Amino acid sequence: MKQEHIVLTFDVGTQSSRAMLIDSSGDILAKAQEKHEPPYYSEEPGYAEQRADYYYEQICRASLQLKERCRELWERIEAVTITTIRDTTVCVDADGIPLRPAIVWLDKRRAGGRPAMSQVTRIMLKAVGMEEMANLQYSKSHCNWIMQNEPDIWSRTYKYLLLGGYLTFKLTGNMADAAASLVGHLPVDAQSRSWQKKGALTRPVFDVPQSKLCDVVESGRELGRITRQAAEDTGLLEGIPVLATGSDKACEILGLGCVTKEKAAVGFGTTATITYTMDRYLEPERFIPPYISILPGCYTPEIEIYRGYWLISWFKKEFAEKEVKQAAELGISAEELLNERLKDIPAGCDGLLFQPYFTPNVTMPAARGAIIGFCDQHTRIHIYRAIIEGINFALMEGMRLMERRSGHRFQEVRLGGGGSRSSEICQITADMFGIPVIRTQTYEVTGIGSAMAAFVGMGVYKSYEQAVQSMVHVKDVFEPDMRQHEMYEELYADIFRNIYGKLSPLYTKLNEIYNRKHTDR
Repeated sequence: MKQEHIVLTFDVGTQSSRAMLIDSSGDILAKAQEKHEPPYYSEEPGYAEQRADYYYEQICRASLQLKERCRELWERIEAVTITTIRDTTVCVDADGIPLRPAIVWLDKRRAGGRPAMSQVTRIMLKAVGMEEMANLQYSKSHCNWIMQNEPDIWSRTYKYLLLGGYLTFKLTGNMADAAASLVGHLPVDAQSRSWQKKGALTRPVFDVPQSKLCDVVESGRELGRITRQAAEDTGLLEGIPVLATGSDKACEILGLGCVTKEKAAVGFGTTATITYTMDRYLEPERFIPPYISILPGCYTPEIEIYRGYWLISWFKKEFAEKEVKQAAELGISAEELLNERLKDIPAGCDGLLFQPYFTPNVTMPAARGAIIGFCDQHTRIHIYRAIIEGINFALMEGMRLMERRSGHRFQEVRLGGGGSRSSEICQITADMFGIPVIRTQTYEVTGIGSAMAAFVGMGVYKSYEQAVQSMVHVKDVFEPDMRQHEMYEELYADIFRNIYGKLSPLYTKLNEIYNRKHTDR
């Protein structure tokens, strides 16, 4: 019987960090998890920051726990990978010391002004309807805010790193990152799988000097090797290679086995996403570039619902004290109790519809959340199911948009993230989308995808397709109830799709009033 290869994968999310020992058959042999408490802190309203070294300390704790529990397996680790949340940035000096806290992707601060473009460039962007988008992206960019508000920090910044690049430095001493990790308000060129050239049309939107950007490495290639200090911190052997993989979502797609365009990858994480792998450059929405895939020459167009399954945590905190207490007594999670009660509420929640846009995005800058259709028969659990259905309605909208733009139809949905652990949620998703929903052997698909990139890079597998065959295993198939689907289709087409358009002027006015009152304080 052949002995499987083993890698150690660090998966750094918004709410926790995990260390996993994963073998070349796709089995998670052991896992340690450290919760981020709190996930971020706010010095000012809307800020979301965290000590950069906090994330490193968390993966070190998780690593040492695994070593203590799995000493025999520990000696068989052949490589290390790391995958992290996206658009979380760190300013470091020439010694790699953070100059300020990391700015987390949830941060809402805004830079003032607009990109420093030539009149000709601005006319060109305006002609194609892109000027407003460029101005919005400029204002949302952490680098522009730092340049304007902390010029001393920016002048002393040697490298402006994403979180994955910073943790790579802490492990190897090299300031480098994976091409498939380059997701953020940075000058990324998805087609060249690296940084934009200086004269690129949209470079002024996030004009980080080339000297402040790190080296870029393709997935499967070596980023560096575990240093003596990192070996002491993590319990790993000095000299073990750290291999490039991708961001959490890039790894999630791969870990679900979605390597062809017919398979949609849906992530039920802090941000809910729908994405797929495409072998040509295709924008999921106008002027929104696709991300770089782990697969060579491929892209991952994606629609994001910010605060997606974070809304479950919000509901649990604000409305589910009873279930939280009962779950603690039973030694289970509150989500298990809540999900069991989903069966008590009919599809469509007796007319209750939830719009999950708690955080604005580029295409809906004024968005807020909304819930409509209340009547006296509605309960807390109606609201809970409406949240789940609302997230799915928003993902359905994203799926339909991407189908129209690509000219193909999805044949199945594969689910990852914490929400996929619930069979009730999986069935609701199948009924709403109207196509089969697949659940693979573990919800920790991000870790599987990260390990897969390592095994391809190590030569254990000749291709990603071969790796998928060996490491991704279908566990459950949820077939849609087409009668339920017909009702969901009607709710989606006639109600949900119209909510944002009807409420958008009110959101805009509400934001004006709120921002004015906040400024006057």
